[in-house]
Amino acid sequence: MALLHDFLHLFYPELCLACSSALFQNENLVCTRCLARLPYTAYETMQPNKTEKLFWGRVPLHKASSLFFFTKGSRIQVLMHALKYQGRKDVGVFLGERMFYRLQEVQWLDDIDVLIPVPLHPDKRKKRGYNQAELIAQGLCNSSGIPHDYQTLQRVRFTETQTKKSRMERFENMQDVFEVKDFEAIRGKRVLLIDDIITTGATLEACAIVLLDSGAASVAVATLACTFT
Repeated sequence: MALLHDFLHLFYPELCLACSSALFQNENLVCTRCLARLPYTAYETMQPNKTEKLFWGRVPLHKASSLFFFTKGSRIQVLMHALKYQGRKDVGVFLGERMFYRLQEVQWLDDIDVLIPVPLHPDKRKKRGYNQAELIAQGLCNSSGIPHDYQTLQRVRFTETQTKKSRMERFENMQDVFEVKDFEAIRGKRVLLIDDIITTGATLEACAIVLLDSGAASVAVATLACTFT
């Protein structure tokens, strides 16, 4: 089987999702060159940072971080587009693992009990076939051993896309959208809330408020990317 794999790789090499160059056999999904050139924020080493400051005066988060800067045409945009719109679920798990490597270097995860991804409405999840935030959480769980919980926090009201809404419109659009279905599952827990991208923070704010009101000891936030620099 190894010889067959080597033969196929010679004539049909797997390509880097970010730059389309041929991957070496020890590379997975993204080439080493692109991994080194991803726009890391280093926010995990800064306290406070711009992601944390976004929530000041809105919700008392324990801490917050974003892994990458999101810019149009960047490698991270290509990867996140593949994750959200091209069915590449493996990209979500892969990027969740990258998140772990960065966070564990500064012991950022040492005071986290459970990983909770921002939920999609059931109709939207059914249409897409998966929740990209769950896949990121899965990658982080695989690497860290911290349990994930996909059931306790649920989205109970469908909302339209927030892309063109102002910060206030986004906040108002998020009212009464999320519910906690099992209070005992998070009571006294230190929760890490996970999402793919943050712009105004309205969705994460709404989730954090519901979790804290339902008995979570603390809520931290980690996103793959942020749209601000």
